[in-house]
Amino acid sequence: MKRKSVRHALTVATVLTLTVAGCSGGGGGGVSRFLGGKSTIPLDTFTAEQIYERGEFELERKRDDDAAFYFGEVERLYPYSEWAKRGLIMQAFAYHKDKDYENSRASAQRFIDVYPTDDDAAYAQYLLALSYYDQIEDLGRDQGLTFQALQGLRTVIERYPDSEYTSSAILKFDLAFDHLAGKEMEIGRYYLRRDHYTSSINRFRVVVEDFQTTTHTPEALHRLVESYLSLGLNEEAQTAGAILGHNYKSTEWYEDSFKLLTGRGLELTAAGDSWLRQVYRQMLQGKWL
Repeated sequence: MKRKSVRHALTVATVLTLTVAGCSGGGGGGVSRFLGGKSTIPLDTFTAEQIYERGEFELERKRDDDAAFYFGEVERLYPYSEWAKRGLIMQAFAYHKDKDYENSRASAQRFIDVYPTDDDAAYAQYLLALSYYDQIEDLGRDQGLTFQALQGLRTVIERYPDSEYTSSAILKFDLAFDHLAGKEMEIGRYYLRRDHYTSSINRFRVVVEDFQTTTHTPEALHRLVESYLSLGLNEEAQTAGAILGHNYKSTEWYEDSFKLLTGRGLELTAAGDSWLRQVYRQMLQGKWL
C-alpha cells in the first residue's frame, strides 16, 4: 500500500512538472513546449510513461489537441516501446475527440498498418470508420463520406466479428445505409414537387430495389403510386400499391395509396410486367425484404 502511494505521488509530481514546463513555453512543437524561463527541459528527458501520462492529463482537461501531441511524442521518441503502441491508438482517439477527423484517421490507419494483429486493431478500424460516420449527419453533405463510413464499418464487422465494437458498427452501418436512402428520397421528392415524374421514379426505384430494408421503403412505394398515376401508368401504380399493402398495411403510406387508387376505381393488385412486377414476384418468393 505504501509503495502504491509513493508511486502515485511520483506520478502526480511528474505530471505537475510537465504541466509547469508546458504552460511556460512558447506554444510551438517539440522542445519549445518545455521552455521554462531561461532553462530548457527537453522532452526526451522524460520517460515514455511520463509523457503518456501527460497526454492522459491533457485529455482529462479536455485539451484534446495537446493530448494528441503528447501521445504522438511517445511514439516519436520511443518508437519500439509498448508505450509507443499505446500512444498511437490514444493519439487517434484524442484527435477524434478534437474533431480532427483527418489526423484521427491517419493515426488509426498507421496503427492498423504497424500492429495489424494487436487487440486494439479492431478499435483502430472502428475509429477510422467513425472519422467518416461522424460527419454524415447532414443530408446535404457529400455522400462520399457515407460510402466511406459504410466501407469502414463493414470492415469492422467482417474482420473483427467477435470484437466489442461489432454491435455498435452494425447499428451505425444500418443508420448510414438508411441515410443514403434518405438522400435518394430527398432528391425524389424534389423532382416530384416539380412534376418531373420520370426523374422522381428513378430515385424512388433505387430505394425500393437497393435500400428495401430501410425505413424509407414504405414512403418510396407510395411516391411511386403518386408518380405513376400522374403519368397515367395505372398498372405500375397498382403494383406499387400491392407491394405496399403486402408489407406495410398498417402505415399511413398504405392508407394514402389506398385512397388514391380506389378513388380512381383501381385495385391494389399486381398488374402488367414492369420492374415492380418483378419486385412483387421476388417478394412472394421471399427474395425481397
